[in-house]
Amino acid sequence: MGTVTDKIKDFKEREEKILQMGGKQAVAKQLEKGKLDARKRLDLLFDPDTFREIDMFVKHRCVNFEMEKVDIPADGVVTGHGLVNGRPVFAYSQDFTSRAGSLGEMHAKKICKVMDMALKAGVPMIGINDSGGARIQEGVDALSGYGQIFFRNARASGVIPQISAIMGTTAGGAVYSPAMTDWIFMVKKTSYMFITGPQVIKSVTGEEINFEDLGGAMTHNEKSGVAHFACENDEDALGRIKTLLSYLPANNMEDPPFVDTGDDPGRTDPSLDEIIPDNPNQSYNMKDVITSIVDNGKIFEPHEYFARNIIICFARLNGRSIGIIANQPENLAGCLDIDASDKATRFIRFCDSFNIPILTIADVPGYLPGSQQEWGGIIRHGAKLLWCYSEATVPKMLLVTRKDYGGSYLAMCSKDLGADMAFAWPTAEIAVMGAGGAANVIHRREIKAADDPDAKRKEKIEEYEDLFSNPYCAADRGYIDAVIKPSETRPRLIDAFEIMCTKRESVPPKKHGNIPV
Repeated sequence: MGTVTDKIKDFKEREEKILQMGGKQAVAKQLEKGKLDARKRLDLLFDPDTFREIDMFVKHRCVNFEMEKVDIPADGVVTGHGLVNGRPVFAYSQDFTSRAGSLGEMHAKKICKVMDMALKAGVPMIGINDSGGARIQEGVDALSGYGQIFFRNARASGVIPQISAIMGTTAGGAVYSPAMTDWIFMVKKTSYMFITGPQVIKSVTGEEINFEDLGGAMTHNEKSGVAHFACENDEDALGRIKTLLSYLPANNMEDPPFVDTGDDPGRTDPSLDEIIPDNPNQSYNMKDVITSIVDNGKIFEPHEYFARNIIICFARLNGRSIGIIANQPENLAGCLDIDASDKATRFIRFCDSFNIPILTIADVPGYLPGSQQEWGGIIRHGAKLLWCYSEATVPKMLLVTRKDYGGSYLAMCSKDLGADMAFAWPTAEIAVMGAGGAANVIHRREIKAADDPDAKRKEKIEEYEDLFSNPYCAADRGYIDAVIKPSETRPRLIDAFEIMCTKRESVPPKKHGNIPV
């Protein structure tokens, strides 16, 4: 049986062997690729000495292909809980040095266990993915493991924040769990996501493409929109995950954490009074507006490289977390298109899930015209914005800085879609369409019959501009609650969010709505 001392010695030897992961050589090879090992990643994520490992001694049960002779430390994944900036979090980190971090039955059970505990405890779940995919020797048991994880991703969605860090190759079925989580962080040059790899693509279609172009960090941040952040290295990714968590509540029953930023809520900015160009066709940088308004000019921006015609970001107003959605006149004139609609709608739903108030800043001339947009389903995708703003019950504020035309006026959280308060600068233009197009429609015959059609068209355009290229018609009808001086935007928005922070609104009882996906 052995003495107590012998048993403790045996425990320490077993623990030490597992802590070595795949061995010094395998760990060194991981570091040579510019990647940290699974345990180092958790050490950097969690506050010092707070991580507590669960299921360290779990072993696989596979006996096919002589797998009974193969020892996989911790079965290729480290799981547990700890504190991030003093707040509890569950996490798992796949260990590529141990059988390529492949997922088998017990590996999946370890992940499912911490997912279940995170959901019960009501705290965020972070997955660090670095895996060769399904453990082929375990066959359908591995597939079942993925299915069990996917099921939990869906059940936890909207209840606790779920964050994925892609820190290696994630292929095949392994990509779907991250895709079902709220946020995906990728690392440039070392992380990849794809359903089928370059070799399979070449053998099936003949197309030659490398890992980076097919599924690298910038590909998924710029082109597909699958990932939300492109990070410089593992350390950068883990640091940015911590920053993201600082804006979020632990679960859907809590409010986001309050942070005393020290920024004066009454602060004004005279530069905003001059930021809108006199020429309506000239652009300006909407981020200058946002950073002027928010606490200390700080924003945290997901999807920085995707659908740049719309901006989504987290920020604070008077210490409170808010989500901001804003058109970007510097890109496609701020028009809405398929990708921008998708980008904004998922952000709206996330903020609404986790009690984060929403500020919408509109400068939008319309939906992007063209056959590719129509054939790609801009009607369906554009409808998502209408649907999600209407569904959201968190405090919603609208600020119109310049153009706000037609259906895109509605899509950017008009009063009719549930904006609690709508503000407009004196430079705002709220109308069915721009003055040029409107004059051509309304006065078509008059312009055509005129001796000088160009002069008549100009006259009618100016007439329409005088009538509608301002915020006052909308304010007359109560669609705009207040026309405000641009320099005073910050204190007005803070007052609005403060008075509405106790907002209570419920939707009709139903199983769930049928969002146009």
